[in-house]
Amino acid sequence: MNSFRGVFVTGTDTEIGKTLVSAILTKAWTATYWKPLQTGLSDEAGDTSTVKTLATLPPDRIIPPAYALQAPLAPYAAAALENVTINPGRLVLPAVKAPLVVEGAGGLMVPVRSDMMMIDLMRRLDLPVVLVARSGLGTINHTLLSLEALRRRGIPVLGVVLSGPENPGNARDIAHFGNVRILFSVPRLESINETVVSEISGRVPPLCVLQQQNSQ
Repeated sequence: MNSFRGVFVTGTDTEIGKTLVSAILTKAWTATYWKPLQTGLSDEAGDTSTVKTLATLPPDRIIPPAYALQAPLAPYAAAALENVTINPGRLVLPAVKAPLVVEGAGGLMVPVRSDMMMIDLMRRLDLPVVLVARSGLGTINHTLLSLEALRRRGIPVLGVVLSGPENPGNARDIAHFGNVRILFSVPRLESINETVVSEISGRVPPLCVLQQQNSQ
């Protein structure tokens, strides 16, 4: 496992805060950011642009997407609209200095190709996963199912990040029943900017410490 190469950030759902968490981790670990599969560019500038701004990244710490697609759909569907076939050979880890923060598109079971889902890409890239989950009602079921799916495929989980209003009970139960570490929480924010990302990044444990704890 390329555990010291970085992490793969995924979520229990779409629009759950993966990009914000990716920006926080990139800032905290002085990492390089890569979103291999970007969709929805017809509606927005894309997550790479967002992370670049929020984490105040120089150009040499940003890897362009392998595929940049227009429709706000899963990569498989968005690619089909543009008559694009996603080639797994382009979905390989960039040759950059560690660490690397890789952000997925949507959740674990999002289709990438007719024979590949996002969770299959995670396994191919061989990075430990940071799972972003909502803090509120319903999160225990969704998070435990996601953890089970990852572990059944032998994908290591570095930890969970909870997004939303503080909910100590849910955090406790996810940690207990999921046998997983809650890395940190992202509260409901009035505004999201570089200052907020910098402040939260100061609460993120060092990557080397987390990986050492997971290997014990």
